Amino acid sequence: MADSAPDLYAYLDYRKFLADWFAHQKATRKSYSHRAFVRRTGQRSPSLLSDVINARRNLTPAGLEGFLRAMKLTAPQARFFSALVDLDQAETPDEKNVAWAAVAATRRFRSSRRLEGDGFRYLSTWYVPVVRELANRDNFRDDPEWIASQVRPKITVQQARDALDLLFEMDLLRRGSGDSVVIGGGSVVTPHEVTSLAVRNYHDGMLDRARGAIHLFEGSQRHFLGVTVSVPMDLVPELKEELNAVQERILDKCSGSELDGGRVMQFNFNFFPLSTAEELP
Repeated sequence: MADSAPDLYAYLDYRKFLADWFAHQKATRKSYSHRAFVRRTGQRSPSLLSDVINARRNLTPAGLEGFLRAMKLTAPQARFFSALVDLDQAETPDEKNVAWAAVAATRRFRSSRRLEGDGFRYLSTWYVPVVRELANRDNFRDDPEWIASQVRPKITVQQARDALDLLFEMDLLRRGSGDSVVIGGGSVVTPHEVTSLAVRNYHDGMLDRARGAIHLFEGSQRHFLGVTVSVPMDLVPELKEELNAVQERILDKCSGSELDGGRVMQFNFNFFPLSTAEELP
């Protein structure tokens, strides 16, 4: 039985991934060859794949498009693979830094803990993730009364106690040395797409909080952006990918910071129709 396909997101060297990807294809389909791959790229040189893998050639923009097509990568995979190519082939430090930022953000997002199933209560109660993020603060106290005083809008002491119990039960908070509490499970994110009732509940709750925040906080403490624009329907998948990439970069920047946790904030990225897709008869 052939080994499982290589995980693209585990690689930092796109040439190494290509070598392992091709080896997997060969093990799965004995007739698969370098020539067969090159034909799918639209190129002619039978040694193209070998030359790229062995760093005898770089990928041009046209060559990259052909490779993405031949490997049949998903849109997120194609974006990550392209960033790996940029990282390898960047000619200036600035270009390499831009490429690394894209790679690092995606890898951090992919390694974050996803919540489904047992996470229903976590995602369905808006203040539970807030309590967990509060634990990033140096002055965090394992005290329901203190926690209730910190959350906005305010929650009850019993709600804070229930949130703590759930977080410890799910190993999303852990007991450290002495009376300290530490974050367990790494970063926590919801999937890019809303695929379950729990995740829908999470977004419903956070959108309610967003509406309240307009009146609860001064402008210097919040930031709302909005634009109403006519969108070609063929552009919607690309816009989704743009928002996904922004989420990954924010997660990387905040989770990778060595500064005190400071203040818990909610970032929402969404867009939705305000008209029909076609003109009504």
